[in-house]
Amino acid sequence: MTIPVNTSRSGLARSLAASSLLSATELDQVQTLARQEGKPLSTMLVEKQLLSSRELARFCEREYGQPLLDLDDFDIEQLPPQFLSMDLIERHHAIPVKLDNRVLYLAMSDPTHVAALEDFGFRFNLVTDTLLVEEDKLQQLLLRLQQSGGTGLDIDGIGDDDIAGLELGEDPGERDDEVGRNEDDAPIVRYINKIMLDAVRKEASDLHFEPFERFFRIRFRIDGMLHEVASPPVHLAGRFAARLKVMARLDIAERRLPQDGRIKLKLTASKSVDMRVNTLPTMWGEKVVIRILDSSAARLDIDQLGYSEAQKALYLKALKRPQGMILVTGPTGSGKTVSLYTGLSILNTVTANISTAEDPVEINLPGINQVQINPKAGLSFAHALRAFLRQDPDIIMVGEIRDLETAEISVKAAQTGHLVLSTLHTNSAAETLTRLGNMGLPAYNIASSVSLIMAQRLARKLCPHCRAPEVLPTDQLTRLGFTPAQLAEGITLYRAVGCPQCTEGYKGRIGVYEVMAMSERLAHLIMEGAGSLALARAAEEEGMVTLRRAALDKARLGIISLAEVNRITG
Repeated sequence: MTIPVNTSRSGLARSLAASSLLSATELDQVQTLARQEGKPLSTMLVEKQLLSSRELARFCEREYGQPLLDLDDFDIEQLPPQFLSMDLIERHHAIPVKLDNRVLYLAMSDPTHVAALEDFGFRFNLVTDTLLVEEDKLQQLLLRLQQSGGTGLDIDGIGDDDIAGLELGEDPGERDDEVGRNEDDAPIVRYINKIMLDAVRKEASDLHFEPFERFFRIRFRIDGMLHEVASPPVHLAGRFAARLKVMARLDIAERRLPQDGRIKLKLTASKSVDMRVNTLPTMWGEKVVIRILDSSAARLDIDQLGYSEAQKALYLKALKRPQGMILVTGPTGSGKTVSLYTGLSILNTVTANISTAEDPVEINLPGINQVQINPKAGLSFAHALRAFLRQDPDIIMVGEIRDLETAEISVKAAQTGHLVLSTLHTNSAAETLTRLGNMGLPAYNIASSVSLIMAQRLARKLCPHCRAPEVLPTDQLTRLGFTPAQLAEGITLYRAVGCPQCTEGYKGRIGVYEVMAMSERLAHLIMEGAGSLALARAAEEEGMVTLRRAALDKARLGIISLAEVNRITG
């Protein structure tokens, strides 16, 4: 028997009529009722108990080949808030649930509702696709979304008990707390506090609050990599920036220039976390970046940093010398500060006078005289160094050698009976020597003052709970840099997988080092004006392990992945 087709029926109604699940009369009546009440057909079918939510979902799954998404355990904060346009959501009974490779997926109980896909795609300039869900669960998610104010953020559910206390900056002053004094701003205050606590719990090093034309996102830097953790509605970007500026005691009226400030988050009576805040005017508002300076999280145990036994012995030998210069090099975020502080903690005794000049002071070490550089007041690294030399020092740490003046004073101190520790931004140990020469230091000063150079990177450690073996052919392992002797012994490599206990297969970081000790041969090469390649070759012949080799050794031990080796060493 042929079923007459009613051209006014929706795609779902026509499919149901063809399936004989419902009669043509029932379908026409319920569709007419749905139009009169302004409800979707799928909603009316369930309300009138013509089909259960489960039956309707299973039918659509079979009929249209759509995967069924279970919303039972779906967290409302997982929704991408920048796409939660309530007028579209309520009009089309469809909720954006995720963005993947510029495809916006909509949770819908009626996969034939093409108008929803078109309207969302046009509004946000994205490709759209359907994720089939059960009608009753979609209704529940929609209700929770409406109760949250359409933000997708359950900020009203964040209790003040989550925050032990909050000190706003160094000098509270007399200013009013412009954001957070009224009830409308209280959710913003609580949400930002929660974000900060989450960042500390996840051991993030930085928080990024970034406004764009169509969305606003919050990212954490965890184990050296940025991860998006939230995307509040874009219209809240200004209020987020204002609140953060108030917390850091910045001028909230100044939106044209960058500003710097500090926040102290007091977690318990005995534990607090300092945060360095920087604002930057961008095209769509102020971007705010917060660096977390958690002294308690820093590991100053030399055995935990990732040195090989030979590298550790060289570092300790240099630290025991009464004079000379130890230089730690690498890009920003490579762990140079922790390496220096580890050395200082070993040297920190009652018999030693230790002074440091830093910008900023990131880790507080009792017993060490730490000086915060303040260029606006005229206190530069060079000024601090000159003052140190009049303070009867034994050991001096300079946060960074940035110019010839600082380099000259550091060399003078190293040559006159002081141990000097500092950092430079170079890619390898050998390049550090040529960089000092390019600054204008005479070769004989470099050769006579530098005792040890360490180039380093931080590699993400594989999660021991989910790592999986990675099998590669022998010729590929040879090309990667493994030696025939290592291949003969057998190599087991691992790759990242990902589990609830880690972040994308990685958990924590470990240092990878290239340690170059000054030798008579290297000193002669420096005096002869040798370049970095010749210096590196000579150091390798004397036993120096390069960064690449050190990284491959850690991969061979199953500590890091080959992907991480390539990421940090190129």
